[in-house]
Amino acid sequence: MSYSASNLPKEKHYFFDRHGGVSSGKYASLNASLRSLDTRENVFKNLEIVAAHYHQPLQNLNILIQGISSQAVYVEHPTQYKISADGMVTDKPNVILALRTADCAPILFYDDKNKIIGAAHAGWRGALRGIIENTLDLMISLGAEKQHIAAVIGPCLQKNSFACQSDMYREFLSADKNYQQFFTVQDDLHWLFDAEKFCVHRLNIYGIQNVQTSGINTYTDENYFSYRRNCHQNLVSAPLDFPSHLSTIML
Repeated sequence: MSYSASNLPKEKHYFFDRHGGVSSGKYASLNASLRSLDTRENVFKNLEIVAAHYHQPLQNLNILIQGISSQAVYVEHPTQYKISADGMVTDKPNVILALRTADCAPILFYDDKNKIIGAAHAGWRGALRGIIENTLDLMISLGAEKQHIAAVIGPCLQKNSFACQSDMYREFLSADKNYQQFFTVQDDLHWLFDAEKFCVHRLNIYGIQNVQTSGINTYTDENYFSYRRNCHQNLVSAPLDFPSHLSTIML
């Protein structure tokens, strides 16, 4: 089921699940990815449905071209699929920050005192390379204060479903040997990685203490899209042909 957190204003944020849209088949039904082979007509209709949740038009949605970067940008005027970045911040009303995910961790930020919001797409590479901190830095530069920032980590791949190989494990330990605490040996070739716990750690180290997590596993909970589950079910016919849902926040 869709998720909202108690530490953010309920009417100002929402982690959408896969339901409530118009797409069909493996994209059923609220698919937000134009990179998938779903029809553009369906995707834009789904985006309209998401915007309507906030009583806003489609053009007020800001959707990035996401990747694995640590780049965060300031959003004054919303656009769809025109800016390449993995974090975004605004202090403008009626701008809906929208993250696309299908296993990666979506993180929403809200400074209710200073009226500044942010959103970060925290895949494991982006999280390791600083997307969380760079998004928060941008919020602080606009006048946000750490003690007033609330953060929520939405539905994502949980530890018991996040098996990785030695290359990823070594990359984390080369950055900080203490990151071993986020891995558990699965077998001779694989580790289990706790992405949610890692993101909480990075938030806490930065100075953000008001943090909530959904605890929802996108791989095992079929209310959500999961790239990894689609791969295991042989549903990914092209590199980017998988559906994604949206995590959203606005002032």
